[in-house]
Amino acid sequence: MTDPKIRKLLVTLHLIFAGLLTPAFLLVAITGGNYLLGNKGSMAKTPISLSADAALDFSSSTLETDVKKLLSANNIDHKFEYVKNRGTTIQLRPTSRKYIEMKQTPNGLTATWVQPSLQAGFMELHKGHGPKLFKTYSKLVALGLLGVVFGGFFVGILAPAYRRKTLVATGLGTLLFFALVFLS
Repeated sequence: MTDPKIRKLLVTLHLIFAGLLTPAFLLVAITGGNYLLGNKGSMAKTPISLSADAALDFSSSTLETDVKKLLSANNIDHKFEYVKNRGTTIQLRPTSRKYIEMKQTPNGLTATWVQPSLQAGFMELHKGHGPKLFKTYSKLVALGLLGVVFGGFFVGILAPAYRRKTLVATGLGTLLFFALVFLS
């Protein structure tokens, strides 16, 4: 009853997108699974010496420029893409690789090199704390995942031999999801 050309096109697109997105899906599955199993990775921290008069106003509208000047004045070579401000702490992102964290303390401004382990670095990518280009890629992966899921669903619905199995599996999956969300 359905046009075999449409079904073939959907299957082809489903397979192409699934193949292109496989590395991203594996990253999310492996890092997320490891995290839930207790392997969160580690962050090695090394203090950075700053000049005695080093100071930053974390509420400044020119914070990023101020940070660059502070790093330069203290002969610290570090390239970052943006500043994540958490009130009394800032992170020079991306945090998926070696980065600098600065804190306002009663004793003044402190700075620390932070080196994530492989798991911690990949988890930072998973959480969207990586380079801007990777964040854009992750947004495209999210859209691609929707396409893969809906494409697979529609391929199953359009094939008479798989229609019932697709609907039953989707229904059971939906029931399980909502049961876990609302009954947990």
